[in-house]
Amino acid sequence: MADVGADRVTVRELASAAGVPNGTIYHAFGSLGAVLARTWLRAANDFLDLQRELADRAKTGAEDPSAAVVAAALAPAEFAERRSAAARMLLTVERDRLLGPRLPAELADELIGIDARLVSLLVGLSETVWNRRDGAAVEVMTTCVVDLPSALLRGALTGAETRPVPQRLRERLAAAVRAVLTVPPPPLPRRPATTRKQPTTKD
Repeated sequence: MADVGADRVTVRELASAAGVPNGTIYHAFGSLGAVLARTWLRAANDFLDLQRELADRAKTGAEDPSAAVVAAALAPAEFAERRSAAARMLLTVERDRLLGPRLPAELADELIGIDARLVSLLVGLSETVWNRRDGAAVEVMTTCVVDLPSALLRGALTGAETRPVPQRLRERLAAAVRAVLTVPPPPLPRRPATTRKQPTTKD
């Protein structure tokens, strides 16, 4: 799926690669869509596990809170060294393309639930850096952990040849993340002061 895309994968190809009859695939998973969704989910959950592990490790004992954000941003490069095909699939196969009317409801819920895991990480990083969990702060974290890695690492991770992400590219990404973090999110709006109504007394 990482090499040809979800739309071009067939049950026959999967069965041939696994060395089993076509019926075995249908019996085990129910449909081609379920196979693809399970494969993508396994990779996504493994990646998010690693990303949180790296962020937590960087945060422990670090004087600079941005270290955890940098570690989370560099997680795709680390994941690609361990599972290059899975990393390439996560970058090239959009989750929404796996959703469809024939996909079992529980699988669809799991795919959508991936967002909750990512948001939880982003909120945690925002609290670490700014002690904030509002939308503006999380948006900055999204830039650092999602947008910048996708833009800077996509070429290296989706190329035909499987190679580690160059150190210079990792350093460039880390520098970009730190630069973004130097501009904090806008201050939270002040809540209007409330005046307590004085009780009226009868003469």
